[in-house]
Amino acid sequence: MTRMVILAEKPSQAKAYAEAFTIQEKTKNHIQLKPDETFPNGATITWGVGHLVELKEPHDYKTEWKRWKLEQLPIVPDRFLEKVSKGKWEQFQAVKQLFQQADIIVNAADVDREGSNIFYSILRLTGVKGKPIQRLWINSLEKEEVRKGFKNLQNNEKDLRLFDEAKARQISDWLVGINASRLFTLLLQKKGYSSYLSIGRVQSPTVYLIYQRHKEIENFVSEPFYQIEGLFQAKTGSYKGLAEIKEKDKAKVQELMDKHGLKEKEDLTGIVKKIDQKTKHQKSPKLHSLSTLQSVANRRWKYTPSQVLKTMQKLYEKRLVSYPRTDCNFITESEFAYVVNNLNAYQELLNVAFTPVSLKPNKRFVNSSKVQEHYAIIPTKSVPTERKLNGLSREERNIYNEVLATTLAMFHSDYVYEETVIFTHVHDLPFKSTGRREVKRGWKELFPKLSQSKQEKEAFLPNVEKGEETGARLHIKESMTQPPKPYTEGQLINMMKTCGKLVDDEEDVEILKEVEGLGTEATRSSIIETIKAQKYIEVKKNNVYVTDKGIMLCEAIEGTLLSSPSLTAKWESYLKKIGNGEGSKQVFLKQTGQFIEKLIQETPDSIQQVNVRATDGKKKWNEPIAKCPACASGSIMDRYKFYACSNYKEGCKVTFPKRLAGKTLTNHMIKTLCEQKRTRVLKGFKGKKTFSTALTLDEDYKIKFDFKKESLNVDAWPDEFSWDQASSIYVTIPQGKHRRKLQ
Repeated sequence: MTRMVILAEKPSQAKAYAEAFTIQEKTKNHIQLKPDETFPNGATITWGVGHLVELKEPHDYKTEWKRWKLEQLPIVPDRFLEKVSKGKWEQFQAVKQLFQQADIIVNAADVDREGSNIFYSILRLTGVKGKPIQRLWINSLEKEEVRKGFKNLQNNEKDLRLFDEAKARQISDWLVGINASRLFTLLLQKKGYSSYLSIGRVQSPTVYLIYQRHKEIENFVSEPFYQIEGLFQAKTGSYKGLAEIKEKDKAKVQELMDKHGLKEKEDLTGIVKKIDQKTKHQKSPKLHSLSTLQSVANRRWKYTPSQVLKTMQKLYEKRLVSYPRTDCNFITESEFAYVVNNLNAYQELLNVAFTPVSLKPNKRFVNSSKVQEHYAIIPTKSVPTERKLNGLSREERNIYNEVLATTLAMFHSDYVYEETVIFTHVHDLPFKSTGRREVKRGWKELFPKLSQSKQEKEAFLPNVEKGEETGARLHIKESMTQPPKPYTEGQLINMMKTCGKLVDDEEDVEILKEVEGLGTEATRSSIIETIKAQKYIEVKKNNVYVTDKGIMLCEAIEGTLLSSPSLTAKWESYLKKIGNGEGSKQVFLKQTGQFIEKLIQETPDSIQQVNVRATDGKKKWNEPIAKCPACASGSIMDRYKFYACSNYKEGCKVTFPKRLAGKTLTNHMIKTLCEQKRTRVLKGFKGKKTFSTALTLDEDYKIKFDFKKESLNVDAWPDEFSWDQASSIYVTIPQGKHRRKLQ
């Protein structure tokens, strides 16, 4: 009698497989299936618990490797060995015993390189050899798909190549992580650093990309620019328009006004010279991969990428959606056929009704040549009952509805809107006004109508006729250039996927396009969680900021391949070759060893430039923020409730408040004021209303507000200030030449 043992990656996956057949017996370590058409002699399903085995730690090879010493580097074992993960010995022993009794072993872990790694790492540690291995390769845990998959088990030729690819990646990540973390930490500790750094092939360049955005924002200097804006009064309503000039020099804008004989705030006459109307169509979005779903869910509900993956995994195990860790946006004709059959049922689930535009497959969504291991995320054939839907958590319901709506959208009509452009001339100076009008919601009616996009907020334009005269009033509009915004967590996923745009080497750009950037669909969310846990980044109100510890890491790795996505590009390119049978694991590991040797040689010199920071989360009040703008020999320091010069005992009286009109003044704002005498326009000051203003430093080293002319609102000025603010703040009133001290 042939005994078949099936290894699932985790208990929930094993349970889903077992429920497609008839269960004979359940134990805490395995499930026994009754004989049937698929398994004439029955079968035993067992499982891992996440990673049952892991690579050994340095001290498992040599006890002296437990202590971190520069002279021990590089740490490279002769052979890389595995051990049973902590707390998982009992399950490993159960799997080992079942493997020893088996005649055929089936790898039924997730169908990706990590699933192959999990299975073969366990098999290798059990010591079981010479038994036939087969592979289950499915994209859904639906009973019908599970049965079909077990009837069509594949050989393990491709599986073994994926194992080689995964093991090469795992060992190389181990080598870089162990050696680089010790190298950089020990060198920084020589400079007075009191903690540890964790460095990784993917996590480090990810932090560095966030650091680059931080530097862009920090170094950004907001500058004014000027335009001519017109307010026009037509018979059917008013509208605004801009002349085609945008200058930093206000005099050039005034020169154009003078050239056309125009004056601000005078009653003038405009003539509608041209009206362009275009009907535009917007196609429905492509089907979701994991990263597009993570981005949408972060934008719509502020879910973290990790939260989305966990929620998707639950929905997958409940047989409601297809395999979640996919980077594909296409399905095959087979999936399309079942979606068509379930179309009415899916509409009822979303409580919508529409007539499909076409029931024929469209290459935008259905393309077998674009589908490799996994197809796009779509709902399964199983249409859930109302009871099952009611049992879903809020997150599960939101994510499931998003997948459902995106799938249905491929059958719906286009979103249609009308774009109107009016050209109004005043003394032969043309002003352009753009507006849009929704004609047909189409596929958008399937999605919750949340906040409107910037385009949808564009001004409604009244109906005007060519040649119509309008009233016109003009003014020179002053605006400020705005710095780039921090990444959100959803944008971070996209940034990791498309970071080829930030790489200079054309060859690396192409490779990064091919391998889709940093990490994989399955690992990006865990990378973000790792760099959060390492305190390299922090997330506030869904925006991602680099911490002092992250800045120090980036200064340390700057100029090395550890700061660049190019390293990942080169690695992933060769790893793919290993998976395709065109590359060698040994060659790859040899190249990794050479990279580490180079790092050990070059890092001691480069790390001298790094500014060691306190990264234990405790603020150190003795750290200078900027040179004192008054005495130059002292430094502005954080004195807990206010900022002050370190030379106060020598008579320097420069102080700045910690809070101003309800807004906290950060170290960075104070640094900018001391060095550049002016900040960009800042939001969130509070008076009778919330207002925005730039801050400037006057000749007496007092902070003053610098309002933009068009946004000045005297009613919005703060009602009261604390004692330390009143002595150091002035308000500039743009219309007048005087200033008043706030009492």
